[in-house]
Amino acid sequence: MSKPVILIVDDDPQVLAAVRRDLRGHLREQYTVLSTASGQEALDTERDLKSRGDELALVISDQRMPGMLGHELLASTREIYPLARRVLLTAYSDIDAAVKAINEAHIDHYLSKPWDPPEERLFPVVDDLLDSWQAEYLPEAKGLRLVGHQWSARSHAIKDFLGSSLIPYRWLDVERDPDTQPLLEAAGVGPTELPALFVEDGSVLRDPEPRQVAERLGRKFSAEYDLYDLVIVGAGPAGLAAAVYGASEGLRTLMLDRFAPGGQAGTSSRIENYLGFPMGISGSELTRRALMQAQRLGAESIAPLEVTGVSIDGGYKRLTLADGRELVTRTILAATGMVYREHPAPGIAEHTGTGVYYGAAITEAPAFRGRRVLVVGGGNSAGQGAMHLARYADEVQIVVRREDLQSSMSRYLIDQIARTPNIRLTANTEIERVEGDGHVERVVFRSLEDGTTRTEDVDAVFIFIGTRPQSEWLPPEVLRDPKGFVLTGRDAMPAEGFTRVWKERREPMTLESSVPGLFAAGDLRAGAMNRVASAVGEGSMVVRLAHEYLALS
Repeated sequence: MSKPVILIVDDDPQVLAAVRRDLRGHLREQYTVLSTASGQEALDTERDLKSRGDELALVISDQRMPGMLGHELLASTREIYPLARRVLLTAYSDIDAAVKAINEAHIDHYLSKPWDPPEERLFPVVDDLLDSWQAEYLPEAKGLRLVGHQWSARSHAIKDFLGSSLIPYRWLDVERDPDTQPLLEAAGVGPTELPALFVEDGSVLRDPEPRQVAERLGRKFSAEYDLYDLVIVGAGPAGLAAAVYGASEGLRTLMLDRFAPGGQAGTSSRIENYLGFPMGISGSELTRRALMQAQRLGAESIAPLEVTGVSIDGGYKRLTLADGRELVTRTILAATGMVYREHPAPGIAEHTGTGVYYGAAITEAPAFRGRRVLVVGGGNSAGQGAMHLARYADEVQIVVRREDLQSSMSRYLIDQIARTPNIRLTANTEIERVEGDGHVERVVFRSLEDGTTRTEDVDAVFIFIGTRPQSEWLPPEVLRDPKGFVLTGRDAMPAEGFTRVWKERREPMTLESSVPGLFAAGDLRAGAMNRVASAVGEGSMVVRLAHEYLALS
């Protein structure tokens, strides 16, 4: 079949015919709509599609079917077509089954019957799921191909950039994939030129930097205007929210990020406590939606592009960029968030990118299928990373210094981890050192209870420990707490040096720093809640405050 497939499964012939009729009428130009009357027949169809090389985009299954319940079918579908979106059809009395399917089968949506009118209750859901599938799906013989070594920090950097930038690509390990050698020989790429990025037009980037990749793929690096109302530095949840509201309310808005949109939240495999997404949503999908929304409303976005400094010139702020250029704006939102602290154990630095990864669970997880990995840390990011890695690795071990996860991780994640058989928790323990020849092979643990050590064979270490704020690019006039977090509003007023830098007759606004017109939101701000929802709220608030500041200027 030349078109991707949508599969509908229901033992009720009337419901099956109605869904098939509605979706064929709505999507016949882009998708092939198939239907089956049982779960087993659906699995047989999926295996046939897989053997022919056809793509399955969406499965819609009724819950109550003889022989195999809908959530069981959808869980099995995930093994055959991991990217396919999965929807459960339920009656009003089956809401408990839908919740169970969310928790155990990780479905993407559920629909209560009846869904009339389909234009309001069926098509928007299906269209949204298919859009997200298209964003991740890459045809087998097309698109970007990245060839490199699994145990290469340079290869990891490009993989991480492409994944964080929401750019679909195919990873080919030169040591595992037999197709890589003919590909490299045909392009004349030598061993010292890896990683190599093969572009669809036949060109090759040899051992590129992320910015070279972005430029080659047509990313924009020049600002459209000489003066902006609002420049947002940092494209995490706070920055993305400010871009959406700034553009929608008529501010000339530009968003910059030194790496890629999404921030730490963008690397989360599944955010399940964000309002309005009962099935959860991946950080990359939330980022994709927010970025598309901001751009549709008129906000500019440039990444990767680093801001190295800010100077104050009357009511204007001049941003110095890493490439030497300058941008001028009337207000700034600092939303650069935090980065993971470097783990001090011997062997960590030497193996960073070659088996030791800070975050990066989504980027690297498929490479560790059938292997043993560690997750270091007990926060929500660590829990989400462990759940994602458990889909691939034979064993995921969470290592924490505390006695348990109760004080640092959300309850829903603790419960999910407890139900996942290939995740185990090692408490009251820290990493003593990491060992290996060219890549991680062993980890030495030390018990915090009795000081004893032990060694285990491990293939990778994913670190999600304490973070530090990325505030070094801000001028000294922006007051910070001892840890480097930006002080805002009345919290800035008692700080040493406040009267020296603040010369306005008014107090700083709620999210305003000690520099008038320079705001801070999200994890960078002292006292932030460190949750996606609160960061989005603060980023949205800044736009109103920016309007007030501009009215005063």
